[in-house]
Amino acid sequence: MIGHLSFGVFDLDRAVRFYDAVLAPVGMVRVWVDDTAAGYGPPGGNDKLALKRQPGPVVPPGPGFHLAFNAPTREAVDRFHAAALAQGGRDAGAPGLRPHYGPAYYAAFVFDPDGHKLEAVCQ
Repeated sequence: MIGHLSFGVFDLDRAVRFYDAVLAPVGMVRVWVDDTAAGYGPPGGNDKLALKRQPGPVVPPGPGFHLAFNAPTREAVDRFHAAALAQGGRDAGAPGLRPHYGPAYYAAFVFDPDGHKLEAVCQ
């Protein structure tokens, strides 16, 4: 359905450190990097998320937009959230059940250092 998604980031080195840490629990790794961008996807695969360095602070999409990553377990959701906070992300919803989305919907929400809203979910 979606080939990939790109986010603008102000500080590529900071973004790479953040995304290396938070995407590992959901099974994604950095699959390429150069001086201006980095890509993340499944090991040995193509990128599903690309980070592109911008010359100044970025303005992320507004309310209602976020990027959700499927997590294999609830523990992976917990590790995603903890890694995000340890790497300078901001909490947007601690790990837990979200029964208003479904009886087994376990998720956590964070903002990355540039303000992009992210979710890890295990259903």
